[in-house]
Amino acid sequence: QVQLVESGGGLVQPGGSLRLSCQASGFTFSTAAMYWYRQAPGKERERVASIYNTGRPNYADSVKGRFTISRDNAKSTVYLQMNSLKPEDTAVYYCYSITPSTSRWGQGTQVTVSS
Repeated sequence: QVQLVESGGGLVQPGGSLRLSCQASGFTFSTAAMYWYRQAPGKERERVASIYNTGRPNYADSVKGRFTISRDNAKSTVYLQMNSLKPEDTAVYYCYSITPSTSRWGQGTQVTVSS
């Protein structure tokens, strides 16, 4: 079945870095558009970054220049490299996939930026 499993979250100090991973299975990863979303307590879920099957990335203005999304089709994995983290980046980060036939959310991974 279609499954997305995120990893790499944790506690980091302001200015630090984390790399999130999302391992996909159950569908043809190379055809999928992949997204990272985040949801902070009391706020709506927001799109952070996306990468299409062509490899073209897009970013929310709030993370441009700090976050980088990438994908490894051979490993069916999408990554989110997060640098210069700020307390306002604290949220649960979710991976999301869309193909012509299906869409799926991962379970989320917590990122906490605090000193």
